[in-house]
Amino acid sequence: MNPYVPRPIDRPTTVPLNPAAELSTLDEAKIFAAPDDPADWPAWRAALLRWRDEARTRVGRPDAAYDGAPWTRRCFAVGLLWLWDEALYDHDTGRFTPAEFVAQAERDFGGLDSVVLWHAYPVIGLDDRNQFDFYRDVPELRGLIDELHRLGVRVFLDYNPWDVGTRREAGDDASVLAGLIRDVGADGVFLDTLKEGDTRLVDALGPGVALEGESRIPLARIGDHAMSWAQWFADSPVPGVLRARWFEPRHQLHHTRRWHRDHLEELQSAWLNGTGVLVWESVFGVWVGWNARDRALLRAMLPVQRRFADWFADGTWTPLADHPGGAAPVYASRWDYRDTPLWTVVNRSETPYDGPWLALGAEWGQRLIDLVSGAELTVEPDGRAGGALPPGGIAAVTLAPAEVAGTGLRVLPDATFPARSAVRRPAPIVADTLPRAGMAAVPGGRYDLTVRYRMRETGLYGETPYVDEWKPLPPRLHQPATIVRTIHIGRFAIDEREVTAAQFAAFVAATGYVPVRPERFLAGGPHATPDAPATHVDLVDARAYATWVGKRLPTEDEWQVAAAAGLLTRAEPAVWNWTESEHTDGRTRFAILKGGAAFRAAASDWYLDGGLQPPDVSVKLLLMGAGLTRSASIGFRCAIDLVDLPSSPPRSAS
Repeated sequence: MNPYVPRPIDRPTTVPLNPAAELSTLDEAKIFAAPDDPADWPAWRAALLRWRDEARTRVGRPDAAYDGAPWTRRCFAVGLLWLWDEALYDHDTGRFTPAEFVAQAERDFGGLDSVVLWHAYPVIGLDDRNQFDFYRDVPELRGLIDELHRLGVRVFLDYNPWDVGTRREAGDDASVLAGLIRDVGADGVFLDTLKEGDTRLVDALGPGVALEGESRIPLARIGDHAMSWAQWFADSPVPGVLRARWFEPRHQLHHTRRWHRDHLEELQSAWLNGTGVLVWESVFGVWVGWNARDRALLRAMLPVQRRFADWFADGTWTPLADHPGGAAPVYASRWDYRDTPLWTVVNRSETPYDGPWLALGAEWGQRLIDLVSGAELTVEPDGRAGGALPPGGIAAVTLAPAEVAGTGLRVLPDATFPARSAVRRPAPIVADTLPRAGMAAVPGGRYDLTVRYRMRETGLYGETPYVDEWKPLPPRLHQPATIVRTIHIGRFAIDEREVTAAQFAAFVAATGYVPVRPERFLAGGPHATPDAPATHVDLVDARAYATWVGKRLPTEDEWQVAAAAGLLTRAEPAVWNWTESEHTDGRTRFAILKGGAAFRAAASDWYLDGGLQPPDVSVKLLLMGAGLTRSASIGFRCAIDLVDLPSSPPRSAS
């Protein structure tokens, strides 16, 4: 299967136009495809109306989810955010920065109506902590959510139903999740890998908590799931209609294609369907930021969507309305509410368009304004109204004067991908002439290293593993991957064994070391076996110890060379080893682990790798705050650079 084209399940569904056709075949569509010929549009709209009436008769139309969380109809922009994203969390000071995050989102996108605080994947599986622990162990989570609420942003937690290989709770997932939501004051739940929550989850959460299913929500669950993230929905050339939105206009969808660098089709579909988008700029530690054009379009869309939310949820919707005819590449949806029409218009062409957008008839006698550009439209005597639209441009037309000021968006910015690199923190130079006791010397020189890793969504060194691909699936997802790198390293020495709990305790006793965030620090406490590896230490803690003993951490390349030469001993229980490999792209901090660990979470490929690993295996670990990176499964060893003594100067003649 070609990963760069939509799968059959992602493609729009053709609507039968025969008045006697069986329409229940449309129940599982993502998007209803629109016919290419405008002459077929009236029959197409009639079929959509008949399908909706019949579908509502079959499955009903409950109101609890929408009455219990009415804010969802105005939730157009959702940001999916790693809880420890550097836009929200300052790793150096150990503080969340919600005000700065919200202000930046306002500048970039026109603000976010809600955020998903993604928390466990792709780190979960490092040890036996379950998904709920990764929320519970953040002391200020309730305060963070309260502050986001004060700033006007709703908050989702995410739920991973596949997490069955870590420690178990006393209660079932539904009751535990419901209790957590109450404790931290969150507004909703994002359902990872689930199109729908089961009845136990719906009942436990209650109608006041918004449920957002992933991808194509079943028709019968639209009544108790107020939202869904419309992931990998391909549209037809003539823009189609989102099935879930057509069935229930109060149901909010959020278009997203996580690996794409061009979001124009998603934005245009959301604009014509009166729905939202999911802004996802860092996908599990990989930068996939939005380009300037797409940001500008969303900034133009959101003020209109928020102001006219009632039109989209309660108005009368006419898709592909009032087309000017011919081959005009402009398409509009019309909503009528409280005697006021609203049209959302798109230019589907890759070239500028200047001409009529709407054909309203000679009887039309009212003034119109474009809420995007802020300009009043010229309405010809025959009722045709329009103007200029840039390639991919949008407009919002309503009666003048309008209450919403236009953004003045007449020329769209550049659509070039805003690339950024993960910058590596350099290893310090800590030199000596000879290895110290317990250290093995490793010769310098050129090494051709083969590095193996599992192709997870995180990538390895900051590269994007799936550029412009539709949903990656096994075997491509999680497949073994290999890179070969030629490196040149100087002579060094490395500890044969990991630093022990007793050695680290001596460091703490001698220095009084206290980390910026003390949570989980040396969680094993004084009862840890003295000769066992020192664990529950963060990367900064390991560096502090290394500095105290006049050493540094080895790079992952040095670790691999030494391990491949048989110079390293693994203590029991086996733990991953920190390496001096910290990277940041300004949004995500990560480091490379080597060696594997005794712990392995089974039952799902979504877990972080576990078990003992050969020297050439590397794992990318996203760094968390509030001490959450400290784990029973990570220890460390130290290294030094080996240098020669400078030659003695010749003795002068007497």
